[in-house]
Amino acid sequence: MQSTATSFDRMVNRVEVKELESPAGELTPPTRVKRLVGAYVAVALGTLVALGVMAVVAPSLATSEAWGHAVVVAVFAIGLPLRTRAAFKGSRAGLRAVTVIGCVLTVVNLVEAALPGVFPPWMRVEMVVIAAMTLTLAVLSVQAARRNPSGGRP
Repeated sequence: MQSTATSFDRMVNRVEVKELESPAGELTPPTRVKRLVGAYVAVALGTLVALGVMAVVAPSLATSEAWGHAVVVAVFAIGLPLRTRAAFKGSRAGLRAVTVIGCVLTVVNLVEAALPGVFPPWMRVEMVVIAAMTLTLAVLSVQAARRNPSGGRP
């Protein structure tokens, strides 16, 4: 009998070689999505680390608004890979969730970046970067849904 941890580990760490490249040598959509989600997680967690350092070194750059934004982004950094895995397994709900998360994060980050004086300048740049990544993710997930309307891999 498999433990839950073993099952989760296999689910998380499974990569199929055929997904890595197309015959022309360019990255396939599943690989691009995996790398994009990985980059999003790295930026979200990196933001928390940066805030922790700034809280000690330059407290004026680690505002409570910045912490609030970073925590929300980190929560999505936990949920997004889980929904992405479900989409890769053929879940239409997972693919829909990836699309919705991508769209919502794009809009929220652009609106927050445009608010004058609320966030430190470095965080505005981070928000625009995240908005670009999540917009790309939303576009890729919409394309996947159009390619395979009955569900399936993005």
